Amino acid sequence: MDLMTLLGGLTGLGVIVFVLSTGGMLKFLLNWEAIILIFGGTAGSVMIAYPWASLKWVKSSMMLVLFPPKRPPIADLIRAIVSFAEVAKRNGLDSIAPLLSSSPHPFLTDGCQMMLDGVDINILRERMENDINTTRLRHQQQTNIFNSAGTFAPIFGLLGTLIGVVQVLRNIQNPAMMGSSMAIAMTASFYGIFSANFLFLPIASKLGYYSDEDILSREIIAKGVLAIYEGDVPWLVSKKLEGYLSLAIRRKARAVAK
Repeated sequence: MDLMTLLGGLTGLGVIVFVLSTGGMLKFLLNWEAIILIFGGTAGSVMIAYPWASLKWVKSSMMLVLFPPKRPPIADLIRAIVSFAEVAKRNGLDSIAPLLSSSPHPFLTDGCQMMLDGVDINILRERMENDINTTRLRHQQQTNIFNSAGTFAPIFGLLGTLIGVVQVLRNIQNPAMMGSSMAIAMTASFYGIFSANFLFLPIASKLGYYSDEDILSREIIAKGVLAIYEGDVPWLVSKKLEGYLSLAIRRKARAVAK
């Protein structure tokens, strides 16, 4: 499980529970009418906004936030590609075939395998670019779903507040009914704001981070494989790949390489 997701969830819940329990409000939050309105309404809006082809991956996206895949560090990825370039330059392209079993990334394995199969370099470039674009689009769709949910939830919270206020006005002569109506109004706003800022938007941000990380790895691999195919010397391959990194990551990569 991702440690920061766990710590963030525990911290956020702990703060909210502490504040509500201190004010004696914790027992008033379990309002099923408000919960159904916020989460049911948000789910309905998301289903209207996105097709099933995108929504079927929502569960996998949530699992990705809790249990992120283990991707190789950028420095290790660059080092592996440069080592492939060294072997290919010294012994020919076919000599990297035994190294594919220890490849740190499946995209690198696929790219090198197509190179060994003799795929034309222009076709190889196009296929790798298409893979990157498709991956980016798929990730963006999942991020957009949770961003949309984070937009819809507070609006349903406001709707719940308006419904509660209307019920209060209708039952202004009945104090008992006014209390339950006000509970709906207040808890609906709470669940709307809480779910947007503690669930949906943070999940979207974490998915966006993992997407950027994955796309960067794939772009580096594509650049490296094409450089090897073109016969660049290992030093030049390394410099081309380092150009994708920030100065801090570039320094870290050099330190690891030493």
